Amino acid sequence: MSTPKVLFGFHAVGVRLKTAPQSIIEIYYEPTRRDARMRQFLERAREAGARLIEADGLRLAKLSGSHGHQGVAARVQAVQQTQSLDDLLDDLEARGVTAPLLLVLDGVTDPHNLGACLRVADGAGAHAVIAPKDHAVGINATVAKVASGAAETVPYFMVTNLARTLNELKERGIWVIGTSGDADQPLYQADLKGPVALVLGAEGPGMRQLTAKTCDALVHIPMQGAVESLNVSVASAVCLYEALRQRTP
Repeated sequence: MSTPKVLFGFHAVGVRLKTAPQSIIEIYYEPTRRDARMRQFLERAREAGARLIEADGLRLAKLSGSHGHQGVAARVQAVQQTQSLDDLLDDLEARGVTAPLLLVLDGVTDPHNLGACLRVADGAGAHAVIAPKDHAVGINATVAKVASGAAETVPYFMVTNLARTLNELKERGIWVIGTSGDADQPLYQADLKGPVALVLGAEGPGMRQLTAKTCDALVHIPMQGAVESLNVSVASAVCLYEALRQRTP
């Protein structure tokens, strides 16, 4: 059996209650918080049959590793990801999804950025987020909290060789578009209606050179002010929602 992990915050724990209640070992909550949000949360937890344990703020902070727990934390069993990236793409094809939308993150190691990117990916309807194992952060409690439940809903694949994975995507007919401040073509001139993987690097260094060379095309996000770049989660939102805009009838 896998080692239990901790989720904290209403969104992260609430989504687990909704999607995999059987994986919850126990939920800790702060009894002094009696507002409507807490009452509704506890009602859902009891309906799901979750074990509830009262805990003060100090214990919750220690359990969560954060003071942003909102009075709620849970010990849960990891939900095993049954699909590989290939399986996911095969399943999308079988279901008649002709234009997969993927987000690829190269060098994003900050858990707050990853959590925000997952939240954006969920909101924009991306089918998966992909990252290299050696230049990325995994899903941890902070990522899950910032993602507000999206860490439970958006498949996150950490691959051994990102360049090879991008080439495999291209073999499947998925157009790989990277973002770079040096690119000539603006994002809004790119055709994002078909199968596409949008590749973004970490703020500052951007994509690694090999990753950029592997892309089919590079685009830039137009910047009108004094700053030279956007935070990767903001850039992800700009790119994914432009794709969504183009795909919306």
